Amino acid sequence: MSQTAAARTTYRRIPGILATTSRRIRRSLVAALLVVIAALAKALGYRLLRLRSRGGLGVPDGAVPFRTRVFDDAIPGVANLDPALLGTLREAAANAAADGVEFYVNSGWRSPEYQRQLRREAVAEHGSEQEAARWVSTAERSAHVAGNAVDIGPIGAAAWLSEHGAAFGLCRIYRNEPWHFELHPEAKDHGCPPMYADPSQDPRMRG
Repeated sequence: MSQTAAARTTYRRIPGILATTSRRIRRSLVAALLVVIAALAKALGYRLLRLRSRGGLGVPDGAVPFRTRVFDDAIPGVANLDPALLGTLREAAANAAADGVEFYVNSGWRSPEYQRQLRREAVAEHGSEQEAARWVSTAERSAHVAGNAVDIGPIGAAAWLSEHGAAFGLCRIYRNEPWHFELHPEAKDHGCPPMYADPSQDPRMRG
């Protein structure tokens, strides 16, 4: 083979070699990227269990990771709800899913320590105990601490439950908290009771 012919043959091979090399590099980069994504996902999942923690308090105290579902038994904020409330909430969630609506628990059961921290933050935000009481109850009175209340999101899910909740015995309690629901079994026959303007107007929160 002449030098010219050999050069032509080599030249024809170069694009194939380059293409093969390029594919190998891309595969290596994709593999490396997948490893990084997996590591980040693991780290993020670990971090989510501590999201929204306050004063060193986290998920074991009732803080709820983003997009916690009503069926997430591994999350204390869900698992520690009153069994009757949780069972009814899950029944309602199954019905809502048929309408394309998914429930997420933004807050459920809370430890007394977590509730006290929320109350302190509310006082700092609103400027007084009196104003804070319109949004956050004391640990001694809170329905969340007792496991008898759940805050549902997003807005569409809370709206669905506000409209259909009475059929399950789930009722809004406060006009200023469209996300807050409690179990009132009698609502199935008589409808939900009138709402209080806010928690400070609820007789259960006084004394």
